[in-house]
Amino acid sequence: MNIQDELRRYFGYDTFRQGQEEIVKWILKGKDVLGIMPTGGGKSLCYQLPAVMMTGITIVISPLISLMKDQVDSLNEIGIPVTSLNSTLDQDSFIQRINEIKLNQYKIIFVAPERLNTKMFLDIIKGIEVSFIAIDEAHCISQWGHDFRPSYSEIPKFIKSLTSRPVVAAFTATATQEITLEIKKLIGLINPLEITTGFDRPNLFYRVVKVGNKNSYLINYLKENYQNDPGIIYCATRKTVESLVSKLQESGFSVRGYHGGMDAESRERTQEDFMYNRARLIVATNAFGMGIDKPDVRFVIHFNMPKNMEAYYQEAGRAGRDGEDSQCILMYSPSDVVKQKLIMESEYILPERLALQYKNLQYLIDFCHTNDCLRNKILTYFDEVVMEEYCGNCSNCLDQSEMVDITLEAQKVLSCIYRVKQRYGINIVIQVLRGSKSKKLTQQGLDLVSTYGIMKEYSEEAVREIIMTLVSRGYIHVTADQFPVLKLTAKCREVLQGDVKVMHKKALVEAKTMNSAKKKATGVKGPIEDYNEDLYHLLKELRGELSKEKKLPPFMIFHDKSLKEMAAVFPKTKESLLTIDGVGLKKFENYGNRFIQLIEDYCSKNKIT
Repeated sequence: MNIQDELRRYFGYDTFRQGQEEIVKWILKGKDVLGIMPTGGGKSLCYQLPAVMMTGITIVISPLISLMKDQVDSLNEIGIPVTSLNSTLDQDSFIQRINEIKLNQYKIIFVAPERLNTKMFLDIIKGIEVSFIAIDEAHCISQWGHDFRPSYSEIPKFIKSLTSRPVVAAFTATATQEITLEIKKLIGLINPLEITTGFDRPNLFYRVVKVGNKNSYLINYLKENYQNDPGIIYCATRKTVESLVSKLQESGFSVRGYHGGMDAESRERTQEDFMYNRARLIVATNAFGMGIDKPDVRFVIHFNMPKNMEAYYQEAGRAGRDGEDSQCILMYSPSDVVKQKLIMESEYILPERLALQYKNLQYLIDFCHTNDCLRNKILTYFDEVVMEEYCGNCSNCLDQSEMVDITLEAQKVLSCIYRVKQRYGINIVIQVLRGSKSKKLTQQGLDLVSTYGIMKEYSEEAVREIIMTLVSRGYIHVTADQFPVLKLTAKCREVLQGDVKVMHKKALVEAKTMNSAKKKATGVKGPIEDYNEDLYHLLKELRGELSKEKKLPPFMIFHDKSLKEMAAVFPKTKESLLTIDGVGLKKFENYGNRFIQLIEDYCSKNKIT
C-alpha cells in the first residue's frame, strides 16, 4: 500500500502536514517515535494512518472517554473499523466487543490507561497480534508536567507484559526538554525518532488584557466578535463557572457550564451540546478540553489565569484547530495569581514540587506583563529558537505605542505601599493614590497619609497597570492570602533611589484585525477567503441536517474549511469533489451525491456556469 494513496482514500488529503510523513514512514519501518506537535498539528493521523496499513491491531492509549468516543466516531465514519473499551459499556456490549476484538474485526482499539493491566484486558489480547501501541497525551506520564496522571505509570508494565514488543509511539502537544526526557525514559522508547514540529500556531492571535471589570469586558467582546461562532471560556474554580454562566445567560447568550463537580451525565450532555452546536459557548474549568477535537472554535478566553504556561498553551490551543484565524485572550488580575497559589498549596505537599509550580506560574505572570512579542514568549518557554523579534499577530506586536519613563509614577506607588504600612491590597492602594472619598478610607485614616491623592489625575486602570508592572518586575510582592496584600521587596530600593528607570508602553492599542502576512507554510492549505457565502450557508444547512440524521457532530461530516472550498470551486462531479481537502472515498460514498446535487441546483438557479 502507498501511504499517499491511503492518505487520500481515508482522510481526503493530498499532502501531509509538517512532520507527519516522516513519523508515519518511521512507524511503518518498525521504529519507535516521540512526536511533539502542537494542538491542531495532526498528531492523530500519525498513528491512525500506520494502524490502517499494519497487519495486526493497534492499541491507542487515551486518557478520556469523550476523546475516545470522538475518535471512534470519526474513524468509523471514514471507513476504518475501530472500537473502544471503557467504563460506559454495559455488560452485554462489553462482552460483544471482546468477541469482535478476538475475531479481528477492528484495526484500532482505544483503551484508557486504567484498564490496560486488568486481567480481563490482558486475557483479551493474548491471542491477538498487537503491531503498534500509540500513547496519546504522553506528557501525562511526567510528574513534572501540568497534567500528571498516575494511571499513565502503568503503561510501561503493560508493554513489557506482551509476548512480542510492538512498535511504540508517544505523542503530546506540550513538553519542555525535561518532560521530553522523562517521557522517553519512563515509557522505555527504544532509539526513537524524535520530531518536534514547532509550537507556533500562526493562525492564533494572542492578547493579554487587564481590566477592572472582567464581566463587562467579556460581554462586550462576545457581542462584538464572532457572534455566531463557538468559543470556550476558562475559569479557575467551579464557583466562578456557575456565576459566569448565570450572568451570560441573563445577557442572552447560548452558553453551558462544565466542571468536575457535575455528574458524568451532565458533563456528557454539556459537551455534546457544544460539539453539536446546540450551545455557542462553554464556560469551564480545566476539567474540560483535553482531546476535544472541535475544529471550529474561534476563540478561547481565559477569564482567570491558568497555573502555568503549559496549561495555557494547551487550553488556548483548542482555538483554530482547522487553521482558520482565531483569538486567544488571557484576562489578568493579581487576584488570579493568589487563587492559583492557594490551589497549588492545597495540591502540592512536597516543597520542591510547590517551588516548581511557583516558578512555572511566575513565567506566566511575566508573560502577562511583557512588552515583547507574546508568541515569542510562548516559544521561548518550550525551548524553541525564535527567528523573528515581532510576529505581527499578537497584541504586543500590533501595539505601536511609544515607550515612556514611568519611574516617577512607580516611586509614588511604592511610597504609598510603604506609607500604608504594607497592610492593604491593590484596590485600597489605588483608592489612596487617586484620593478616593470612600468611607472605608476615612474611617481608617488613610486619607491622612502623605501619598493620598498624589495620582488623582490618573485613571484607575492606569494605576492598576503600573502596579501590575511593578509586581511582574519584582518590585512588589503579592501575598498568597485569602485577602492578598501588597508588600515591598528589597529590589524596590533601586527604583525609589532613582538608580533604575522603569519604562512602559504609553498605551495599549486594541487590535481589531489580525495580520496574516506572517502565516507560515505548514503543508496544509491556508484559510479559504474567496468563496460564495450564500452557497457556503446552504452547504452548512445540509451538513446540519445530515448531522441530525447521523447523530454526529457537524464537523465529523465535513469541516467548515471543506465547505468553504466547495463554495469556492463548485465541484459537480465525483472526481472534482474528491479533490476537496477532507473528502475521502468513504465520505463521498456517504454524502457526496447530496452535496453535488445542492451545488448543481444552486448553480442552475443562479445561472452559474
